[in-house]
Amino acid sequence: MEENGLDKTIIATTNRREALKGARYILNLVRVGGLEAFETDIDIPLKYGVDQCVGDTLCIGGIMYGQRVIAAMLDFCKDIREVAEKDALLLNYSNPMTTWACNQYGKVRTIGLCHGEIHGEFQIAEVLGVAREELDIICVGINHQTWYLSVKHQGIERKNELLAGFSQHERFKEEEKVRIDMLKRFGHYSTESNGHLPEYVAWYRKRPEEIKQWIDTSSWIYGETGGYLRITREERHWFEFEYPNLLKEKGKVYDGSDRGLEHASYIIEALETNRIYRGHVNVINGSTITNLAPEAVIEVPCYVDRTGIQVPRIGELPLGAAAVCSQSIWVQRLAVESAVSGNVQLLKQAALLDPLTGAVCNPPEIWQMVDELLIAQEAWLPRY
Repeated sequence: MEENGLDKTIIATTNRREALKGARYILNLVRVGGLEAFETDIDIPLKYGVDQCVGDTLCIGGIMYGQRVIAAMLDFCKDIREVAEKDALLLNYSNPMTTWACNQYGKVRTIGLCHGEIHGEFQIAEVLGVAREELDIICVGINHQTWYLSVKHQGIERKNELLAGFSQHERFKEEEKVRIDMLKRFGHYSTESNGHLPEYVAWYRKRPEEIKQWIDTSSWIYGETGGYLRITREERHWFEFEYPNLLKEKGKVYDGSDRGLEHASYIIEALETNRIYRGHVNVINGSTITNLAPEAVIEVPCYVDRTGIQVPRIGELPLGAAAVCSQSIWVQRLAVESAVSGNVQLLKQAALLDPLTGAVCNPPEIWQMVDELLIAQEAWLPRY
């Protein structure tokens, strides 16, 4: 800030209400329970055969993560309503079920943000041999189960080239086997990584002897069991060692030349300056996708300017894609209601209906696993 001559001050505080006082925009990146709780999200289900690579959006790990975060975020929402600017906007990077809970029960205007769709755009551009900036993409669904319905280059639809392109790509044919198989069977490429996507469906991680044929071990993100947990453990002290080195470096020049692609800053800029931004945002469905539940949180391309976030009417998702999303929406709905009410029966039903958890475990095993998780995470689950 000083090296760029910016007359602004960054203030750090552990007083939440003080931080939220008068705020117009609030960014949430909270992980309640930290690494200690995250370990139980992965390790306890693994004892029952539920093999997760990431475990933070859906599947049993994501369901439990949502229970912890929703409980805390409803307290955040109370503070936002009381001390933040009227109609403040909460930009949520945590579990997507939190976006649902904050809108419906927290009574705070909330959008969810994720960079998964952006990463997919870079892959598609590489497969087609064009610059990402030249593509006109429409990607629609729910967070981490969003489908590239249209991929145009210079006005020409090229979506039908993706299956051959990914299947023949020297690197992607090894790294993205699950995504390519889903593209083959449903006709649309999906946003989420090869390690993350199979946690949301029943077919790729249910038999231990078959998992290796669907993953690539060159990086954790392509499907390593507990890969995200492992990398988090290994890098947990990065701040202690790297921050002193960062302080020694010359300050970055904030002229826009090295700006990141995360949606949040562009959305705030558009709302404040009227510089139009188009990006994929998680919002309450309403009538946007007509064959998904109106109260669900969906991810769609939106336009943002000073007048607000403009959500287009999409119509129907292709039937197969809608069916995959609807399975997850029912799990999310049960998980949100259980997190808000502390209803253990609803929580266990969410786990039972989760595609991968239900494919691996029988009902008594799921009931026992959820009980074990509730005991292990008692400190972060005040509603139970």
